[in-house]
Amino acid sequence: MDAKPSRREATHDRIVETAARAIRRAGYQGVGVADIMKEAGLTHGGFYAHFASRNALLVEALERAGQDGLANMTRRMAERQAKGASEFRALVESYLSDAHLASAEHGCPVAALCSEMPRQAPEVRDASALRVQGMVQLVRKTLPASTAADTAMVIASTMVGALQLARALGDNAQGKALLKANRLTLLSQYDQPD
Repeated sequence: MDAKPSRREATHDRIVETAARAIRRAGYQGVGVADIMKEAGLTHGGFYAHFASRNALLVEALERAGQDGLANMTRRMAERQAKGASEFRALVESYLSDAHLASAEHGCPVAALCSEMPRQAPEVRDASALRVQGMVQLVRKTLPASTAADTAMVIASTMVGALQLARALGDNAQGKALLKANRLTLLSQYDQPD
């Protein structure tokens, strides 16, 4: 039986969860400690009882955003696979979906934060690199073992870039058309029948 988290642990978790959504919604630079604490229903003064620095919070928030994004993606993929889609098709259709376009706050942190990642403090850059590597690994596991190793990097880059560009166009006909074009291209090139 799991022990109930302490009040401190529950508060820490609430701050991290709030920050995980906020960084995907507003980016690293759009997230201030005072804003996170207010959104979490806490006072700004309590922040340093939980984190050594803003960067420490960003690292934990990015890790949580990655876990949440992967859980959401895995759930959407399972739904598609239950309807007969290959694992690769399920990934592409889930990642490059209209729903993912509209939900940056709950979606992939790599697509939401990629352009900001290189300009962060070293510990945040390192955590960001792990998220990118995780994205490539997720793609890799959906491909046949005989597929060239670099292919997963190309597909992950295409998917992240397509989602970023679609979001730049907006949750509208143009953004959705861009996603559809990328879905069709990736599936025509890499979705191998069983």
